[in-house]
Amino acid sequence: MAHRKSAMKHIRADQRKAEVNRRRKVTLRTTLKKTEAAIAAGDSELAQGLYRQASGRLDRAAQKGVIKRGEAARRKSRLSQKLNDMSAD
Repeated sequence: MAHRKSAMKHIRADQRKAEVNRRRKVTLRTTLKKTEAAIAAGDSELAQGLYRQASGRLDRAAQKGVIKRGEAARRKSRLSQKLNDMSAD
């Protein structure tokens, strides 16, 4: 248990930040799952729209430190590859 007032404040702030990051991660995962589902279903227009949304959310999560930059880049790359493969078929 923290003894100083400032340490107590830091603990409360960290808890708030953790909750915000948790929500961001959940939203990100949901968007990625919806995009994957649209790609699997073959719905090109919906998949492209969801890809743009997922790409923005990945970038934002990386910018905010929720995930690492490399992870965001890798996920975007894999999603775009699946999208392109779907379009080629």
